[in-house]
Amino acid sequence: MAGVRVTSVDWQRSRNGAAHHTQEYPCPELVVRRGQSFSLTLDLSGDLDSEETLIFTVETGPKASEALHTKAVFQTAELEVDDAWTAVKEAQTGNSMTISLASPPDAVIGRYLLSARASSRRKHSDRKLGEFVLLFNPWCPEDDVFLASEEERQEYVLNDSGIIFRGVEKHIRAQGWNYGQFEEDILDICLSILDRSPSHQDDPATDVSHRHDPIYVTRIISAMVNSNNDRGVVQGQWQGKYGGGTSPLHWRGSVAILQKWFKGRYKPVKYGQCWVFAGVMCTVLRCLGIATRVVSNFNSAHDTDKNLSVDKYVDSFGRTLEDLTEDSMWNFHVWNESWFARQDLGPSYNGWQVLDATPQEESEGVFQCGPASVTAIREGDVHLAHDGPFVFAEVNADYITWLWNEDESRERVYSDTKKIGRCISTKAVGSDSRVDITGLYKYPEGSRKERQVYRKAVKKLFSVESWGRRTWIRRAGGRGLWRDDLLEPATKPSIAGKFKMLEPPVLGHDLQLALCLTNLTSRAQRVQVNLSGATILYTRRPVAEILHESHAVRLGPQEEKKIPIAISYSQYKEDLTEDKKILLAAMCLVSKGEKLLVEKDITLEDFITIKVLGPAVVGVAVAVEVMVVNPLLEKVEDCVLMVEGSGLLQGQLSIDVPSLQPQEKALVQFNITPSKSGPRQLQVDLVSHHFPDIKGFVIVDVATAK
Repeated sequence: MAGVRVTSVDWQRSRNGAAHHTQEYPCPELVVRRGQSFSLTLDLSGDLDSEETLIFTVETGPKASEALHTKAVFQTAELEVDDAWTAVKEAQTGNSMTISLASPPDAVIGRYLLSARASSRRKHSDRKLGEFVLLFNPWCPEDDVFLASEEERQEYVLNDSGIIFRGVEKHIRAQGWNYGQFEEDILDICLSILDRSPSHQDDPATDVSHRHDPIYVTRIISAMVNSNNDRGVVQGQWQGKYGGGTSPLHWRGSVAILQKWFKGRYKPVKYGQCWVFAGVMCTVLRCLGIATRVVSNFNSAHDTDKNLSVDKYVDSFGRTLEDLTEDSMWNFHVWNESWFARQDLGPSYNGWQVLDATPQEESEGVFQCGPASVTAIREGDVHLAHDGPFVFAEVNADYITWLWNEDESRERVYSDTKKIGRCISTKAVGSDSRVDITGLYKYPEGSRKERQVYRKAVKKLFSVESWGRRTWIRRAGGRGLWRDDLLEPATKPSIAGKFKMLEPPVLGHDLQLALCLTNLTSRAQRVQVNLSGATILYTRRPVAEILHESHAVRLGPQEEKKIPIAISYSQYKEDLTEDKKILLAAMCLVSKGEKLLVEKDITLEDFITIKVLGPAVVGVAVAVEVMVVNPLLEKVEDCVLMVEGSGLLQGQLSIDVPSLQPQEKALVQFNITPSKSGPRQLQVDLVSHHFPDIKGFVIVDVATAK
C-alpha cells in the first residue's frame, strides 16, 4: 500500500493571527509566534491506520540541521512538550484532520518550510506544505522577550506609529514617526536585513542557529541599520549637506526607507541622523516581535577618548575650535531600548536594554552599540556586555570647557552649561505625552548614591592605568591628564551671566534677546564681553557665524546689567540648517583673569495645525483641514504638503499649496480614507525650498464601519 498522503492544507490564518497577535501582517504566508501553539487543517488522501501518525519536518535557513536547532522532525502525539516542537491532533472529520503545532519558546525565529508525511510512507516522500514565519513572543512567559503588561505589549510591539522627542533640553519638541511594521513587504525586508549581515554571509548556517537569542539578533540589527561596514540600510550624514539623497528631516517614517533599500538591491539609503536610525531600528525589532521603544537623551555626550569627560576647546569669543575638539555634546541623541532577559549577565540585568544604530564609535571592529542593560548603566557596572562605557558616558560624562590661548596654553573656564544626560524621554504607553525616564539611567543628580556609582564606574573604566588614587589618562595628541585634576571644578567667577529671550524665537523673524550680567561682589568690576553666534546642527557643530561683537561693561556693586542683542532674519536665513538651531556664546573676561562662558541653544519655532473634520470610519472618506503659515517676510511659492499615515492612506500624499504672501495663513483641505481602525497617526509637513520643513501630526481615532 502506498500509504496516506497530505493533499492540501488550510493554515487557518484568521484564527491563528488573532491568537498570535499577527493578523496585521499582510504577507501571504502564516505568521506566528514561538512558544505558542497554532492550528492547521490537513486534507488526507485516505484514513490513517490506528497505529499510523503524521511526521512533520520544520526547517529554516540553509543547511538546516537538528544539531543546530534549525530543523526538527516530530510526529503527532497526545501531549505538548515545552522545550521541543510538537504536533497534537485536535479533531478529525473524515479525511480532514486539524493539528495543533507548537514551537519551543527558544526556537530560532525566521521563515520555516513545513513538510509532512504519514509514518507508513518512505522517509523521502515528505510533502512540502508551504512556508510560515516564526517570530519572538512577548506574550509567552518562557520566551526571553516576555513582557508582562498587555498595555506595554500593545504600545511597544503592536503600535505602528510613535513620537520621537527632539529639540533642546529647555524646549523639547515632539515629532511623529510612522514605524509601519505591518506595511507591505516590511516583514520580508526585516528578515532580509538579517540575511544581509556579514555574519550570515560568512557562515549562514551558524548565523541562523543564533537567531533564537534576542541579544544576538538585536546586536546584528544595530550594526545593519547603519551602512558603515556592511551596506546596511541607512547612510549617516552630519555635515548639513544632503546632495544626492534625502535630508534626514524629510523622512516621516521607516517604511519608505526600508522599501527603498530593498528595491534598490540593498544600496544604503541617503541620509539619516540619530532619530532616523532609531526609528528604523524600532520598526525592525517590533516587526520581529521584540518590545522596543525610542528614547531621547538631551545634552548627550559623545566621548571619543573614553575618559568620561567631554572636552570642548573654545577661543576668546566662546567659539568651538573644531580641530581641537574631538568630543562633543549633542543637543539631543536618540537611541532604542528593547525589553528582554540577559541570560549572559543574570536576572538582575533583565528588562530594558540600550541599542544604538547611529554609527558613532566602533565596537568589536563594527559600528554597532548594545545591548547594554539600563540597570547596569544605573549601577555603574560598565564592564558588562555590551558597550557599557560608551552609554554610561552619554548620560554621565563631565562637560569641561577649555580656553585655548594663542600661545597654545589652555585653561579651564567656568561654564554654566547644563549637566549631561538630562530629560531622558520616551513616549508614554497609550498616549502622546512625554515620560521622563532619567531615573532609570542614573540616581538623582548630586545624591550620595550617584557619586558612589560614578566612582565605581571610573574605577572599572580606568583600573588598568591606575596608580594609587590617581589615574593617568592618555589624551589625543599625546597630551596626558591626571584624572583627579580633571575632576576639580573651575573656579567660580565673581559674576553671573544668562541669556534671556525677549520675544519667542520664531522662524523667519528677527531674534531679540539680552545677556544679563550680575556682579556677585560688593566692589565695582569691569568685564570684557566677547559675543559670538552661529547656526548649528543638532550635534552643536557650527555651520556659519552670524554674530561677532565685543562690549566693555562696568558693573557696580551687586549691579545687574542687560546687554541687548538683535539678530535679524537676514543675518541667519542663508545659513540656518534644517535643525533650525542657533548657538550663542558670551566669553566674559573679568578683571583678575577670571573667565565665564555663557551659552544658549535656541530652536526657532514654527506653526502648523491639523484638524479632522468629522468622524473617521474605516472605508469612508473624511476631510482633513490644515492651517499653514508662511513664516517669512517675503512671498513664497511652490510649497507642498506631504502627508503620511499607516492605516489612513496608501503611501504618501503630496498636495500643492497656493502661493503665500508674507506671513499669510492659508487653509488647505484634502480627503483620507482610513483602511484600519484604532488610533492612527497622521503626519503633515509643509515643505518649501525657502525654509526648513514645518512638521505636524495628529492622532485620528478610526472606528470600524458598522
